[in-house]
This record gives sequence, C-alpha cells and structure tokens, in this order.
Amino acid sequence: MRFTIYVFIAVMFFAGGVLTTQAALDDGLILYFSFDKEVDGTITDGTLGGNNGTLTNASVTTDEKKVGAGSLEMLDQNASLEVESFSEMEEYQDNSFVFWLHFIQAHNGAWSQIFAKKAPGSDRSPGVWICPNSLNIHYRFNPGNQGSGCAGPGGENELFETGKWYHIAGVKAGGKFHFYIDGVQVGEYDVPAEHAQGEEKLYIGKTGYRSATFYIDDFFVFNRGLSKDEVNDIMGGLLISVEPRDKLTTTWGHLKTKRN
Repeated sequence: MRFTIYVFIAVMFFAGGVLTTQAALDDGLILYFSFDKEVDGTITDGTLGGNNGTLTNASVTTDEKKVGAGSLEMLDQNASLEVESFSEMEEYQDNSFVFWLHFIQAHNGAWSQIFAKKAPGSDRSPGVWICPNSLNIHYRFNPGNQGSGCAGPGGENELFETGKWYHIAGVKAGGKFHFYIDGVQVGEYDVPAEHAQGEEKLYIGKTGYRSATFYIDDFFVFNRGLSKDEVNDIMGGLLISVEPRDKLTTTWGHLKTKRN
C-alpha cells in the first residue's frame, strides 16, 4: 500500500512538472498549425485564436509527416498558405518561429520562399528563403536586410539534405537573431532591434517569390524570444498532447483550457 502511495505521488509530481513546463512554453504563443488536416482549403489555428490559414495550390498530406497525422506539402512553385493580419502579428518585435522542415527538392536557381511575415514596405519581418544555388536558409529582417546569409546544419554555407526532417527555430531577441537547427545554435547575427512592422499577411510558400519545395509540420509563432532550452522542449514535443492513434487537435489552447 505504501509503495502504491509513493508511486501515485511520483506520478502526480511528474505530471505537475510537465504542466508547469507547458504553461511556461504557452507564454507568447500567437499562432500554431499542426497541419494534421485541412477543411475546404482551410488550416485551423490551433491556438483557438481564429487566425486560420487559406491554402492555394497546396495541401495536407498523410504520406510524409514528422508529428501527428499529416504535414503541409508544398510541391507547386505557386503553392501558398496565407494568414490574414491580426494585432499580435502586427506588433511583435522579439519573436520566434519554430517548425519542422523537410526539403523535397534542392535549390532551383531562384530565391524561393519558405515563409514571410510582411509589413508595409517590407517583406522581411522576417522573410525566409532558400538560396538560389545552394540548399540552405536565408533568414532576414528589415531595415538593413540583416540576418543569416546561406546557413545550414553546422552554420553558414553548410547544406541541408533533401528527404530528411530538420527542426528549425529562428529566435529574435533585441538586436540579435539566434538560428537553431535540431536544437543546436548554428549562428548568431546582428539584426534591427526594431524591425519593420504593421498590418500585413503571413505567408508560407509563394509571395512575390516562388515557393521552395518542401514539407512543413508543427509551425509555431511566438511574440517573444525563446531560450535554447525552450526550443529543445518544443522539439521534444512538450507543447503537443499525443494519443496512440492520432495527435489531438492540440495544443497549448486545449491544455490551458483543461488547467483552468
């Protein structure tokens, strides 16, 4: 009997610690897409904030995914997901974009978009591309077009592989941009402490540039800079609740509701 009580206390202590960690990670989360399903070309915002994404020439696939039931497949150069402007997206300065990325094809001779948050007069708040002649990531902020050059695993001028999932986190805190791949910081760059902001859409895939060719899964946007430990916690799944058969529609929103 005494052993049973000890086990119960240990389990409750562990569960409480997980919920505390999730609560801390919740802070500043303004947008989340699981890409588990689409409904009539719409991807639901998992934060329950109602900032859903609209697909064009793109679709959710169950054939290749990293977490849960599906991922967003971007095969067409005109593929895009658009999110209408909303206040938290228009106002942030510090920010973190965290997601899983799988390149289907390598470079194609053109600057090709992964995603961009636009602002009046700017397509780099941030703007993220693959480089024209090498498979790495160009992650930039305006004014000044500052950020990574052509970075990959291991740092600048290192190449990604096709057919492989990578965990990507771009974290802007003050005048510094920290770039993480698979939980390891591969670069730190000077960027504007106050970058261009205002009312404009978020795009995954095509903007004025063609879309790169990739799968993307579990896409988080925060209006604060995450720590390295928080990046690794998210990579490890601490913001996702998982069932044996499928991933829950998810997330911090649902977990928060359960706690209240």
